[in-house]
Amino acid sequence: MTAATSPARAGLFFFAALFCAVVSPASAQGDAKRGAYLAQAAGCAGCHTEAKQDAVPYAGGRELKTPFGTFFGPNITPHPEAGIGRWSEADFLRALRSGVRPDGAHYFPAFPYPSFTLITDADARDLWAFFRSLPPNARNSRPHELRAPYGWRFMVGPWKWMFFTPGPFAVEPGRSPALNRGAYLVEALGHCGECHTPRNALGGTKRERRLAGTAEGPEGKSVPNLTPAKLKKWDDRDLREFLSSGITPDGDVPAETMGEVIRNTTSQLTAEDLSAVIAYLRALPALPDEPR
Repeated sequence: MTAATSPARAGLFFFAALFCAVVSPASAQGDAKRGAYLAQAAGCAGCHTEAKQDAVPYAGGRELKTPFGTFFGPNITPHPEAGIGRWSEADFLRALRSGVRPDGAHYFPAFPYPSFTLITDADARDLWAFFRSLPPNARNSRPHELRAPYGWRFMVGPWKWMFFTPGPFAVEPGRSPALNRGAYLVEALGHCGECHTPRNALGGTKRERRLAGTAEGPEGKSVPNLTPAKLKKWDDRDLREFLSSGITPDGDVPAETMGEVIRNTTSQLTAEDLSAVIAYLRALPALPDEPR
């Protein structure tokens, strides 16, 4: 018997192969429990759960009225026909990263993939594990009701060329870990810029006005400025209280849309993550409110 086939080496190969077979698949699987937290941080339920009592979470039906028409959040439970049960993990990552469906068609950017493209592979894997763990629901997704030409899906390709830059979040070396974490939560998972940044006539965000608010937000309602030009009136304790309870320093409450974000998302963040969000908002360039 040669050295290459000696009992000792054969035994080593056997245990190495056993380790790869048993350990590697598990390590490649996502963490559904962590994915549940990430789904809260990303506000997934807000778009994929109908706004009515006893609605089935993530079974779709939520409507979003925009100047282009009405979008309806799809069913993202693992039902094989009505949901995403036939998707692969690669399909899921491609949807987040590139805004492309499993059949190769473009998603309309009401699905906030211009922000979700920044989500890391590890977080995407955990999100995927969470969605796969949901009870399948047979509710069919409702078709969007869009005005021409905005309902022409083939036009999304040129739109992407003008307004969409794919790629995962990049840590900035000059930032503290807290600021990088806050940037990731605000810009990627939280996709705050999708509502708090004004858009042009084609629906692209005005990058020079990032997070500076807009008078024409979702549902035709105004959305506040998140930069220090506006938030300087509140100290960190005020901001933390607002994002946790929805109560302003004056004892007021936000509009229903932001109230839902607070209930389902910001109030569910860990103390460390909430501090990181506040730190990042404080570090943004101060921009005045959009002229009306």
